[in-house]
Amino acid sequence: MGSRMTQTVEALVLDMLEWLSRSERSYTETMDAWRTSCPRLPVWEDANDEGLVAIEDRNGRPYVCLTPAGVEFLRRLRPLAAPATISRA
Repeated sequence: MGSRMTQTVEALVLDMLEWLSRSERSYTETMDAWRTSCPRLPVWEDANDEGLVAIEDRNGRPYVCLTPAGVEFLRRLRPLAAPATISRA
């Protein structure tokens, strides 16, 4: 993870990655759950900037998924939460 990420934000990024790994999530659902206007908690922004998540088009609708880097980050820091494979449409 980038050195600018605090431990608090890193823990929340891991929570978001774990949440994303459990089920297919639309972009709207993800933004409703994880976007914040608090400059001290840039969870979505940091995960995106670090390349841990990606937005994919599935039948004309945007969905958020873990990238290989996101899966590896989750696997390294929360091995029991990491998905066995990366879901692709």
